Amino acid sequence: MIIMKELLSDLAILSSLLFFYTQVTSTSPLSRSSSRTRKIITGLFAGLLSNILMQYSMNIGNTIIDLRHIPILIMAYYGGLLPTLSAGLLIILGRFLFGFNTSSFAAIFLVTFISAASLLISSKQLSKKKKIFWMVTFSNLVFTVLVFYLLNDIKLLLHLIPIYWGVSYLAGFISFSIIEYLRRSQELFNQYKAESATDGLTGLNNFRKFDEVFNQLLFNQERTNEKISLLYIDIDYFKKINDTYGQAEGDIVLKELASILKSSTRSFDIVSWNGGEEFTAILRDCGLNQAIEISELIRKNVEDFTFILNSGAQINITVSIGIANIDETTKRAADLIDDADKALYQAKRNGRNRVYVSQ
Repeated sequence: MIIMKELLSDLAILSSLLFFYTQVTSTSPLSRSSSRTRKIITGLFAGLLSNILMQYSMNIGNTIIDLRHIPILIMAYYGGLLPTLSAGLLIILGRFLFGFNTSSFAAIFLVTFISAASLLISSKQLSKKKKIFWMVTFSNLVFTVLVFYLLNDIKLLLHLIPIYWGVSYLAGFISFSIIEYLRRSQELFNQYKAESATDGLTGLNNFRKFDEVFNQLLFNQERTNEKISLLYIDIDYFKKINDTYGQAEGDIVLKELASILKSSTRSFDIVSWNGGEEFTAILRDCGLNQAIEISELIRKNVEDFTFILNSGAQINITVSIGIANIDETTKRAADLIDDADKALYQAKRNGRNRVYVSQ
C-alpha cells in the first residue's frame, strides 16, 4: 500500500508540472523541427522534472523508485535526440546528489538504455499509441532487470513490480494525454483566433483585425517612431458591377482583387477588407515615396488584370487609392485614417483610377 501511495504521489506531481509547462509553452510546443536552443531548454526542464520526482521518490535501501523515465519518453517522442540527451544528463547528475553507490551507477544504465530505446521506437512507423506502449514497456523491463539485480528481497519484488508496471503505464497514458489534450486545445484556439480575424470571402484581415493592428501600431509608433503609411483603396463603380452582373459575380471580383493586393504588397504589410468596395493596406517601415510606388503598382496591376466571372463575362476594373503617412503628410497619428480617407475622396473626385497623397 505504501508503494502504491508513493508512486501515485509521483504521478500527481508529474501531471501537475506537465500541465503547467505545456500551458506556458503552448504557443510554441516542442517538436523535431524546434530550434536547437528550445530543444536543449526543454530537455533541461524535463531533466529538472525528473529530479523533482526523485526528491519525492520511494527509497528501498540505496535504490530510488520513481517515475523519472516518463519525461525521457516525452522528450524522445516529441523532440528527438537533443532534448532526450539534455534530460538524460541532468537526470544522471541529479541521481549522484543522492550518493555514489551501486544504485546510482545503475541509474546511468537505466537512463541510457531507456533513452536509446525510446529514440529508436519513436522513429519507427508505428501509431502513436503503439509507440507510447512500447516505450513504457521497455522502460518497465529495464527497471525490472535493475531492481532484481539491486534488491535481494523476492517477496518485496513480487509486490513491487506489478504495482510499478501498473502505475508506470498509467503515468505514461496520463502524461501523453495531458500534452495531447493541451496541444489540441491550443491548435483549436489558434484556429478560432485566425478565423475571427480573417474574412472568409477574401482571405484578408477583416475590419476588426485591421482596427486592432492599426491601434497597436500607432501605440508602438510613439515609442519606436516607425514610418507607417496607410492606403485606402476603393473599387471604382463597384455598385455598377453588382447591379449588372449580380452580387455573386461581385464576390469573385473581391476575391481576385484581394489576391492582387497581397501579391502587390510586401509580406509583412497588413492588407484588410473593410467591407463593401473598400480595402486598406498598412505599410510598415514605409516612407511616403515607397508608399506611392506600392500604390501605383497596385493601381497598374488591377488595371491590367482581366476578371473572368462565373458567367464567362470578362471585365476590367480600376481602383482609386488615398495615401497618408505619419510625419510626412500627417503629424498626429490619430488623424492617419481621416487623412487617407480624404485623399481617397480626392482621387475619386478627380477622375478615379489614380493615386492621391494626403495634403
